[in-house]
Amino acid sequence: MVRPPTHRLRSLTVVSLLLAVMALVLGPTPGSAAENDDWWNPVARPAPDAQINVTGEPFKGTDEQGRVRGFVDAHNHIMSNEGFGGRLICGKAFSEQGIADALKDCPEHYPDGSLAVFDMITKGGDGKHDPDGWPTFKDWPAHDSLTHQQNYYAWIERAWRGGQRVLVNDLVTNGVICSVYFFKDRSCDEMTAIRLEAKKTYDMQAYIDEMYGGPGKGWFRIVTDSAQAREVIEQGKLAVVLGVETSEPFGCKQILDIAQCSRADIDKGLDELQELGVSSMFLCHKFDNALCGVRFDSGALGTAINVGQFLSTGTYWKTETCRGPQHDNPIGNASAPEAEQRLPEGEAVPSYDSAAQCNTRGLTDLGEYALRGMMKRNMMVEIDHMSVKAVGKVLDILESESYPGIISSHSWMDLGWTERLYKLGGFAAKYMSGSEGFIAEAERTKDLRDQYGVGYGYGTDMNGVGGWPGPRGADTPNPLKYPFRSVDGGSVIERQTTGERTWDLNTDGAAHYGLVPDWIEDIRTVGGQDVVDDLFAGAESYLRTWANTERYEPGRNLAQGASASASSTEWWNPFVSYAPGKAVDGYKGTRWASEWKAGQWLQIDLGAVHTVRRITLDWEAAYAKSYRVELSKDGTDWTTAWSTQSGDGGLDTARFDATQARYVRVKCLERGTGWGISLYEVAVHGV
Repeated sequence: MVRPPTHRLRSLTVVSLLLAVMALVLGPTPGSAAENDDWWNPVARPAPDAQINVTGEPFKGTDEQGRVRGFVDAHNHIMSNEGFGGRLICGKAFSEQGIADALKDCPEHYPDGSLAVFDMITKGGDGKHDPDGWPTFKDWPAHDSLTHQQNYYAWIERAWRGGQRVLVNDLVTNGVICSVYFFKDRSCDEMTAIRLEAKKTYDMQAYIDEMYGGPGKGWFRIVTDSAQAREVIEQGKLAVVLGVETSEPFGCKQILDIAQCSRADIDKGLDELQELGVSSMFLCHKFDNALCGVRFDSGALGTAINVGQFLSTGTYWKTETCRGPQHDNPIGNASAPEAEQRLPEGEAVPSYDSAAQCNTRGLTDLGEYALRGMMKRNMMVEIDHMSVKAVGKVLDILESESYPGIISSHSWMDLGWTERLYKLGGFAAKYMSGSEGFIAEAERTKDLRDQYGVGYGYGTDMNGVGGWPGPRGADTPNPLKYPFRSVDGGSVIERQTTGERTWDLNTDGAAHYGLVPDWIEDIRTVGGQDVVDDLFAGAESYLRTWANTERYEPGRNLAQGASASASSTEWWNPFVSYAPGKAVDGYKGTRWASEWKAGQWLQIDLGAVHTVRRITLDWEAAYAKSYRVELSKDGTDWTTAWSTQSGDGGLDTARFDATQARYVRVKCLERGTGWGISLYEVAVHGV
């Protein structure tokens, strides 16, 4: 049985008692079996409630190769209504008072949505809408309504019944958006919101458990390690993983480029997240912070976020010409009047050169400390929302350590990084877009998935203010046909009904989470079975990445403390040594530096013959543009294990087939600058 952290048991016990009383009052709904022979049906469901409109037993167990099956939503926000001050997302994922209380609008949206300010910013128009949810649902939830609850528990249940087996619930908030938004009923402190959302997720698990007869019996199972997740999926249930996506984790904002947090704050924050059961997180989101620069938003939303960036940090986004083929999203120069009114008098969002699409900010020193702190705690690192400059550095670090815990969960990573992610053992998911677009992007990376033997995922980002697939239309030549069977063939899925409203993906689009199975069937209808098969293999691939992350242990550095020699040593300061041994002393504050001329080399004696597979070189500003890594057993006969003609400094990792060697030599063929060459550290690994 999957249990929440022990410090939450008391609060969950209180909730369980309340729910037990509620169940006695409501009693079993018509058609529910007292014996509950059908394990997937609750003993008692609140009445009235949403319909599930799925019949048939959910699949369980593994395939003939011992692999779990099922879809992965790698990016969702079940509890985001509890963030942002509590009034940005209207409605709840569940309520002890029932569906009428859960699915009702924010009070300021009554009577006609005239004060739905955030809806105006994100959707355009005047924000007016029918605020009534239950039972009519005239205007929401809808695929283009970004401020209303889409993750009602029964809709998630329908997605599970349709074949989903992993759901990553990213605990999310933004202190600045909360502070500038007109309506709120709680603190804007980000970590306070994260704690509340985690608690509410455990409360929802208890709420569902009560319907099925008590703790541990429901289909919604929060998991804190991959073994728990595998067990849950094998039982046919939904494994819920906790992640964090916030703009200023641990208070790590920056004001006028000055960090507002310390290493101690980062360690304390990471320890707390682990105690909450969090397994993955983002280092930055929307705003540049003290850890990393972000990948921009575009259009009017981008302008609004840039206003928030200024209000949070005192600086706007800054761009530069990209240094490689990868690039950040174009900012554009769209207007966002409602947001821009929040700027101080005389301030204006700058215009941006369309040829300069990369954020000037990458991964900071504090960001590297936080990244290595996550690695130390065997957490999975989310790289979406990072600037390409930051992602490049993160990939360099993870490659240097052979760390597999890397996730791209909802298409905010440049696809040019995909192979490096798969080489590490990471997992990728695409944003929940329309069928045609989803299929087209899936095809772009299909060969890589086949090459690395991995499945695929989607990131719905529901309750995440992103927008979802619109209707293809009832008159489309290949509409989704109801009813249809789940991918495994064991369930029949009808149109979903809640209250007086029945949704049809053809005419309504992906209006709420219950339509995820319909959307997957639409992908099969439009693009055939191949993409859906890759998605169905997603659960196994996600668990593989997670398990390998948990098993990760830093490899021994064979070079640390070894004897080193060099072609030359720079000498200009009698108080500072740049001797060859400084590159293998295990301290990044020292370095070896050569004289300022061509043909330089550094040689390391490992002391004995070892199996060598990977060498990491941490270059100072004086780097080699063209160089090779040579290996030898005796220091006389050398073979080239790896070489490059396009070195750009920073952190390089050379991988090659396992080779027996005692001596390692880094030989410069062409300098990258007018100086010599200089290395902070060289690490040699056998794995």
